[in-house]
Amino acid sequence: MLSGAVLVNSNRGFNTYTGFFEGERVTVATHGIGGPSAAIVVEELRMLGAKLVVRLGTCGGLAEGVRVGDAVVALGAIYQPGGTPGMYAPGVCYPAAADPEVVLELEKGLREEGFRVHRGVVASSDAFHAEEANLGPWSSLGAIAVEMECATIFTVARIRGMKTGAALVVIDNLATGEYLEVGAEERRKLELGAARGVLKALVRTPL
Repeated sequence: MLSGAVLVNSNRGFNTYTGFFEGERVTVATHGIGGPSAAIVVEELRMLGAKLVVRLGTCGGLAEGVRVGDAVVALGAIYQPGGTPGMYAPGVCYPAAADPEVVLELEKGLREEGFRVHRGVVASSDAFHAEEANLGPWSSLGAIAVEMECATIFTVARIRGMKTGAALVVIDNLATGEYLEVGAEERRKLELGAARGVLKALVRTPL
């Protein structure tokens, strides 16, 4: 998908590749699971000159209309007080929000790849296996999906002066019990389609 892709770093289990997409230089990095590891990656990419960071990952739907195989473009993220965002913004409730230009380009890129796209607030959880108790509160606050990194990535990126956003493929729905039942080939097709949509957004967003 990237032309001339080169592995430029492999540390702490995080692989980082740099290559070109539509003639623009792009870096792709893994960020692990949860806010703390994601914060490390965002900080170190910034140190290397990154001006825009977009999370591509998966999520669980919280609203009935958010079906498996759809894509969610996060407008912002709600989160429990404290945690990694609290370390960066002590004593305040920092707005973990995506950049509007990034949101628009992500939605456009994902639709071009055939995704049904939902824009909305997501909930960033710090405990993968303790989410059921929070489903009601999150849904009542308008969250349409749950994941684990957006609040941290949005907070760190904004504080550091970077544009940011997130595109999330829905793999289950905690409200309906629906989950993604596809083979490896179909899952791979979803992953590659989402990746192309995000790469389009990366190179089209003005910096």
